[in-house]
Amino acid sequence: MARERDTSMADPTAAVTDTHPLLFHAAGGGRLGPRAAAHFDACERREALLYVPVAVIWECSLLARAVRINLHRPVRAFFDDLFSNPAYQPLDMTPEHVFAADQVRINRDPFDGLICAAALSLGLPLVTRDGNIRESGKIRVIW
Repeated sequence: MARERDTSMADPTAAVTDTHPLLFHAAGGGRLGPRAAAHFDACERREALLYVPVAVIWECSLLARAVRINLHRPVRAFFDDLFSNPAYQPLDMTPEHVFAADQVRINRDPFDGLICAAALSLGLPLVTRDGNIRESGKIRVIW
């Protein structure tokens, strides 16, 4: 799991990412919303943190295997490159995340449930443009 942190007051310079914003950023950022782009830019300058749930890594792996995305290198190399910047932190997931995802039930996408549970467990906003997540009102969103 990512390092322990006090989540009683959310750090505005930290967030959790959904899969598509991370891929948009890797592709040059042109499809990111303005607030999402600003957060990624701050991460590149090492002025903000972005947690990457293991569910995002797994979803990227599945998308690459199905040739729905092209990371231009193996999945492990892509994430090794990403995590070489300490602003990007992998976030392990636990059974508690699964139980929380079951409670949140934002939509039928199991990845969305786990990713939202990760953001909620840290008390951080989620970088996403997903309309179902934004409209749910259950999680703060950066886009």
